[in-house]
Parts: sequence; structure tokens; C-alpha cells
Amino acid sequence: MNGVVAVAQGFINLFQTGANVFLGWMKTIVPLVLMLIVAMNAIIALIGEKRINKFATVCVKSPLLRYMVLPALGVFLLCNPASLSLGRFFPEYYKPGYVASAMEFNHTNMGLFPHVNPGELFIFLGIANGIKTLGYSTTDLAIRYFLLGLVLNLLSGWVTDLMVKVVEKQQHVHLSKTMDVGKASAVAAGNE
Repeated sequence: MNGVVAVAQGFINLFQTGANVFLGWMKTIVPLVLMLIVAMNAIIALIGEKRINKFATVCVKSPLLRYMVLPALGVFLLCNPASLSLGRFFPEYYKPGYVASAMEFNHTNMGLFPHVNPGELFIFLGIANGIKTLGYSTTDLAIRYFLLGLVLNLLSGWVTDLMVKVVEKQQHVHLSKTMDVGKASAVAAGNE
């Protein structure tokens, strides 16, 4: 009987631990993400959605802007995961590439801008500790990680675009490469 009780207690403890983690998130990350989304929507409202869409349309035409500049700005200003919400300004064809690039920027910015993804700071700090032990500068590591990240994130976006093209052919679908400003405004307003 003691074994059955121990299994039952272990089973309940698993869910209690999950509930405690969930409550921790409700006190920390959920309000942070909510406030970042509110701030982003306020900035968009102040600047004007038409201007943002125009800017996004210009940026989408250039892979350097699409997969280097916009994700870097989004990650720096909005952090992880709110930076992904900027993808709403991209045509459907380029959204997967933007997400791939932005997700990688959440890692490659860690050395210079630890605020972008503090949940994974321990990874960079572990590597930095090893570099420091070897007698090298962690600043050099952070800058090199960032610069290499710029190039790799650009490549990630391009490779994702190639995969989208393959999947389009395989699935016999066509994703738009241009932004329908009217449709984007309707989606942002919740009318669709």
C-alpha cells in the first residue's frame, strides 16, 4: 500500500510543480510579454499603420533589411518572444524567413544585449566563462558572436525562403510576396 501512496503522491507532485511554474510565469514573463505587445501596438498606433506597412514593404524588397536590420531592431527593442509579432507586417511568403532570422537573433545578441533573451543567458555566460578562463576577452566573444550572427541570420532567412519555395511547389500553393495593406489593416484590427 505504501508504494501505491508514493506513486499517487509523486503523480500529484508533478502537477503541483507544473502549477508552481505556471504561476511563476504569470508573475514574470506573461506580464512582460503583454506589456511589450501593448507598447508595440501603441507605437504602431502613434506612427500609423499605413506608414509601418509602407516601411515594411520597402524592407521586404531587400534581403539585407528583411533578415538583418528588421529582426535585429525587433529583437533589440521588443525582446523574445514579442519580436516575432513584427512578422505581421510581412507578406505570407517571407514570414517564415523572418521568424527564422528573428529567433536566431534572440541568441546571437546575448553577449551584447542580454536583455533580449534572459532565459538563455546562462548559455552565453557558460561559454564566456570558458573564454575568460583561457585568458581571452569576453567582449571580443560578444562582438564576434553578434557579427557572425548577422551573417548566419541572413543565411537562415534565405534558406527558409528556399524551403518555402520547395513546399509551395510540393503543396501546389502560392504565397503572396507583396503586402496587401488593406488586408493587413483588417487583420490587425481583428476584422478578419
